[in-house]
Order: sequence, then C-alpha cells, then structure tokens
Amino acid sequence: MTDGWDITPPFNAEASLQTLKRFLRDQRVLVERAEAWQLAGQPVLKLAIEAGALQLHLARRPARTPEWERLALGSAVDVRRAQDEIRRRLARWQDDD
Repeated sequence: MTDGWDITPPFNAEASLQTLKRFLRDQRVLVERAEAWQLAGQPVLKLAIEAGALQLHLARRPARTPEWERLALGSAVDVRRAQDEIRRRLARWQDDD
C-alpha cells in the first residue's frame, strides 16, 4: 500500500558530481586531466551530467583507448554503488601491476 509519501530527497546531479570528484581525489592514485581521470597515465574514468543524471564512463581496464562501461547515476544509492565499484576496480588494477 502506498500512501503517496516519498521521503527521498530529489537527486541533485551537480552536488553528486562534486561528491564523486572528492571521493576520486581521496583515492590518491587517480589524477584528473581535462575531462578524464587517469591511473598511471591511462584514462580510466569520465564524468558528465546529462539529462539531470550523472553519467559515469568506467574503463574495464586501463589502456590508451579503453573499453568504456557507461553507468547512469540517478540517485544517491547509485552514486554509492559506483564508488564501491571504483574501489574494487582500483584494487584489482593495482594488484595487476
């Protein structure tokens, strides 16, 4: 039964972008270059706001021309899931080196 109450705040893509950028800086292994974030000189992540949602392009693995996986983040839960996935990939990529 739904009574029309929605207690979740509206998604603010601009604020979420700033939060995600702060998170990426805190990882201390990524470097922001123009529109992309790089790991050891290889682009691994891109961020953009499109149609009120935060668009995340995440590389499957670091490479000069990576294969991108696109994620649309439309809620705070999506942003937290993306942060978890970024942490996992960074750990895996650093273990591969």
